[in-house]
Amino acid sequence: MTDCIPVITLDGPAASGKGTIASRVADALGFHYLDSGALYRIATLDALSKGIDLDDAQALSPVFEGGRILLDGRDVTTAIRAEEVSSATSRVAVVPGVRAALFALQKNAARLPGLVADGRDMGTVVFPEAPLKVFMTATARVRAERRYCQLLERGETADLEALTADLEERDRRDSQRATAPLKPAEDARLLDTSCMGIEEVVKKVLEWWDETKKLS
Repeated sequence: MTDCIPVITLDGPAASGKGTIASRVADALGFHYLDSGALYRIATLDALSKGIDLDDAQALSPVFEGGRILLDGRDVTTAIRAEEVSSATSRVAVVPGVRAALFALQKNAARLPGLVADGRDMGTVVFPEAPLKVFMTATARVRAERRYCQLLERGETADLEALTADLEERDRRDSQRATAPLKPAEDARLLDTSCMGIEEVVKKVLEWWDETKKLS
């Protein structure tokens, strides 16, 4: 039962730093880490590679082996981070069949000693019982600048203005979708990271976790 397993959820819009913070918090606590976005990226990559209409994308069951992500036996750990996949994922994520197929995979990720899960609806849909829910935000411009730097570091070309516009459009789609729209849980702690560094954010989440444990 997940209500017996400590869970911390970190939700927020694209490029808000959820993955980086969640993985570091998980390492600090010795918890498992769930990158829920990777599951949707896998479904998206499969749809793109097979020429499937994104509005009719079907979810696959990904396989995780030694930190790698496999799709049909192929290592797609890097491929799912490509900008084309990132931009298309929010379209695939609204397909009810995809969300339903991935729900059980996400729930089953909760294992002792605990789990840190990041995504769009971890605190509102997948783990509403989580004792600590964090909703991370940052301005679209700041998030675009972060993504811009990441792409350049990977040797890819990028246009800052186009990235900003794309993130704003993804925010709109994510927040207005009928199924599990992007929004903070009612009891989530809001954290604007626009002017915060990674270590500062990690420290804040860990402080909140300590407070949560003392209250439980």
